[in-house]
Amino acid sequence: MENNPERKHINVFAELGINPGSGICYSGYRDGQSPGSEIYPSYEEVKEDLLILQDRWKYLRLYDCSHHAEIVLQVIQKEKLNFRVMLGAYIAAEMNNFGCPWGTIYSEEELNRNKTRNLEEIMSLIYLANKYPEIIFSLSAGNEATVDWTDHFVPVEKVIEYVRLIKRETQQPITFCENYVPWNSKLHDLANEVDFISIHTYPVWEYKNIHDALEYTKQNFYGVAVLYPNKPVVITEAGWATNSNGRGIDPQNVSEEFQQIYFNDLAAWSKKEGILTFVFEAFDEPWKGSPEALEPEKHWGLFTVDRKPKKVMQGEKSQNTNSKNQISKGKRILRDTKENSNGTL
Repeated sequence: MENNPERKHINVFAELGINPGSGICYSGYRDGQSPGSEIYPSYEEVKEDLLILQDRWKYLRLYDCSHHAEIVLQVIQKEKLNFRVMLGAYIAAEMNNFGCPWGTIYSEEELNRNKTRNLEEIMSLIYLANKYPEIIFSLSAGNEATVDWTDHFVPVEKVIEYVRLIKRETQQPITFCENYVPWNSKLHDLANEVDFISIHTYPVWEYKNIHDALEYTKQNFYGVAVLYPNKPVVITEAGWATNSNGRGIDPQNVSEEFQQIYFNDLAAWSKKEGILTFVFEAFDEPWKGSPEALEPEKHWGLFTVDRKPKKVMQGEKSQNTNSKNQISKGKRILRDTKENSNGTL
């Protein structure tokens, strides 16, 4: 099935002139921290996170241009870490979406204030893109702002305006990160404006079990790719939750074991097909969703909020340790061989 012409797609690495590698969505908020409270992770906390991630991932996705994002960029630069960043602008609601299931309604005053803040966010994106051109390899004009269920709806025409503004002032390729569904219908005009398309795919949110998960992700990806044969397609979010209180996800359909299966299948397929995929996400974030402890929004990390590896990363840690041990052993053998040949022993 993979060899069918309808499943061909543009290799994004070649198109964007970047090296093949894996991506991960990163937001470093810990207990007591959140973007809403403006209590951000410190430099040292971000450094700790990136040192955890650096051996496995080359590409990071950041969601906004907040103080947190600036610290991440500073850490990468000052510590000389080998990350490339997709930097996003978070654009808030500019229109009420009465189809939002949790019913967030804004006053006209709030919507007007959001429009002003959105423009400021876009200008911050432009500023950071030009300040860190060696680190930031691409830019996103927003995140899930046009899908039918969003609580921060922005009309497609306005997103296009933001994309054009960013293009005029920056050099990096530009995208817009959105659920795969709108790309199949109402985002055709936006697709003509961006340099590449970014989709989100969550089989577990759509009641798929783990045995159908990867095939469903493939359907989501290729369904969009075939519509836009001249545009690269990136997966900017795909993951599997490890806990649920039943809100939107059956608790029996989430576990660390299921996360491990989906992650490994997704990574192998992405590498084989040359697809840049950002796994969602690095660390659990307790500030998200409802106050309930098992709220699924809080439990997508490959690591817990206290930075302990979940099952999927425990194997990775063991594998990395074994690799490092093998390298050290190899160096000792080489050293001993040289010493013997020189007659020092």
